Order: sequence, then structure tokens, then C-alpha cells
Amino acid sequence: MNNIKANRNGWQRFRRNKPAFAGLCFIVLAISIAIFGYMLAPDDAPDANTQIAELALQEPGFRADLLPVYLAREPENTGWFSNILFGKEPAVRLIPIQPGSLQLRIDSVYYQRFGATGKLEAVHLAALFSSLRDSIQKTGDAYTFFDASGQPKRLERAALTQQFQQKNLTQQRTFWLGADKYGRCILSRLLLGFRISLLVGGIAVVISLTIGLVVGALGGYFGGRVDDAVMLLVNTVWSVPTLLLVFAIVLALGRGIGIIFLAVGLTMWVDVARVVRGQVLALRDLPFVEAAQSMGFGSGRIIFRHILPNLLGPVLVVAAGNFATAVLVESGLSYLGFGVQPPAPSWGTMLNENYGYALGGKPLLAIAPALAIACTVLAFNLVGNGLRDAMDVREVRSER
Repeated sequence: MNNIKANRNGWQRFRRNKPAFAGLCFIVLAISIAIFGYMLAPDDAPDANTQIAELALQEPGFRADLLPVYLAREPENTGWFSNILFGKEPAVRLIPIQPGSLQLRIDSVYYQRFGATGKLEAVHLAALFSSLRDSIQKTGDAYTFFDASGQPKRLERAALTQQFQQKNLTQQRTFWLGADKYGRCILSRLLLGFRISLLVGGIAVVISLTIGLVVGALGGYFGGRVDDAVMLLVNTVWSVPTLLLVFAIVLALGRGIGIIFLAVGLTMWVDVARVVRGQVLALRDLPFVEAAQSMGFGSGRIIFRHILPNLLGPVLVVAAGNFATAVLVESGLSYLGFGVQPPAPSWGTMLNENYGYALGGKPLLAIAPALAIACTVLAFNLVGNGLRDAMDVREVRSER
């Protein structure tokens, strides 16, 4: 009952801390974006990697008319859950066209490509309604061909012409934050960047907490030679700069998102271990621990069921700080080319690709991912500070 009341009072103190509560709201929003990123992004292709070269470096708010032409292959038939996790394989290629340039001539649709002058290009009318694998043959008033799955198809010319006249075949896409040098939607890649940063940060924190809690608790509880060995290991790892240690792990094990999880997690456990060791040293001589020892409980039960639950506050504060550090480290690694590899939409990779345009009249290409990194790191630091203040014993006594 006392624990429930203490938790309720701690939550009330945390809510009164407006910067910390704002940081928590941002984190909840970021998690929602990370989960449903493909549903929110204008480009729902895997990694938001739809490249439209003609639209490269377009300004924020640019609106493009796109003509979808079916590809000569069928995308894999995946369900909605797979689409949320990995995106939706495109069934069409998007051709940017000049507005109002579509013309139907016999069995072909002519258009003027965006940015081109004079010359018109053409695509067969049937390609706007079905995937074509082989050449089209005209038989009477219909077209016959094999689609991408190898099945024969027959489309009536009159029906196709009627659909062309009745339907607006072009798609409009607004590039709210502009397009990068490959013609990809900056907003879509920015939204999907939340998933990579939070995933790396979350798994890295889990790894660091697991190692740090075990090592710190063993050293603090048993003391003596065990504590000396733990502190020797902690100080050795502590003496190596974080980025240097991460580089060493990545170079030794290879690049990839799984290695990034491991590398970042293995460099941050020392913070957890030092905090846990100090707290356990303070708790192991208290009466409730002596009572558990007198009842014959084993060391493992005493550590994990009686001591560690009392360290929730300090551990949460360290975890919030480690999460912010993990986001920064991942972004820095990706910026330097050692992190998440293209075309995955990492904020660090986006900075690396676009920082040269910051001084060339298109600063938003670099400012957008930089702001995303800064806001995410600030939010976790604010939450960490709020947790520290909410669980501070001196703060509780002053309220009384």
C-alpha cells in the first residue's frame, strides 16, 4: 500500500514538472510514429526509398503530378501487419509529368516528363491498368498480353479508353519537407528515422541494463575480491572513449543494425554498474537485508527480489540518460558511415547525405534530421531529470 502511495505521489510530482512531462509526451508521440511510420509517411515503400530523379532537391511544399505505370512484376502478397513493419512493395513506377500534359492517341498515352521541354514520351494504355510482361498484341478491338504472373489477359480498347477519360490516373504527392538529391521524400524518411533511433536506443538500453545490473549488484553485495574485480573491469571499460570502443566493435564484427545494437549496449553498461554498485553497498547492511539473510534466503534471491526492486528510481534515471546517449551514438555512427547502412532512413545518414546543401540554399535538408535528433535527445534528458527530481527523498521531505 505504501509503495502504491509513493508511486502515485512520485507521478504527481513528475506531472508538475512541465519540461519533463512535455518530454514524456514527445517520447510517446515518437513511439507512435515509430510503430505506425509507414501508415503516416507519404511514401510507404520499404525504407521510403522511392527515387524520382527528376524531383531531386525540390523545395518544401512542392506538389508533383505522378503517372503510375505498372511494373513488369507483381509485388509479394503481404498482409497489413507486414506492411506496417516493412512497408509496401510498389506495384507501379511513378513518372513525374507536367500538369495537364496527358494526351490519348489511339492506344498510347503521351505525356511530357517533368522538367523536360518539347519532346513527348508515350506509354501503352494497357500499362496504366495492368502489369505487362511481354509485348502487346492487338486482336480486333482488344489487346492481349501476358501479365507479370504469366497469366494471359485481354483488355477491350473501348473499356480502357472510357476508364482513361473518366478516371484521373495521375497521383498528386506533396513533398512537405522537400526531396533529397535522389528525389526521395524527406518527410517520409524523417518519420521512419524515429523507428531506427528508438529501436537502437531501446535495445541498447536493455543490453546495458542487463549487464550493468548483474555486474554492479554482484560487486556491491559480495564486496572484497569480487568488488575489486568488478571495479577493475568497470574502470578499464570506462577509460576507453565510447565512440572509439563502438568503432572497434563494429570493425571487428561487421556493419549492420544488429551489430549496432550490440556495440552501443556494450559501451553503456558501465554507467549502470557504477550506480547499482553504489546503491547496493548502501542497502546491503540495512535491516531488511539482514532479516532475509537470517531467514536463510540465498544471495541470488536477496539481490534480485529484495535489493534490486529498491533501485528502480536511480536505474530509470540512468536508463533515460543512456537512451539519449544511444540515439546520439547511433546518429554519429551513421553519419560517419559505420552505422545503419543505406537505404535505411537513419537520421545520421540523412545528415551525411545532405549536410553539403545546408550552405547551398537548401538548409532544411540538413536541419530536419538535426532537429529530430536534438528533440529526441532533449526529451529523454528532460524525462531523466524529471524522474530524478520526482524520486528525490529530499524533495519528498520538503513537501511534508
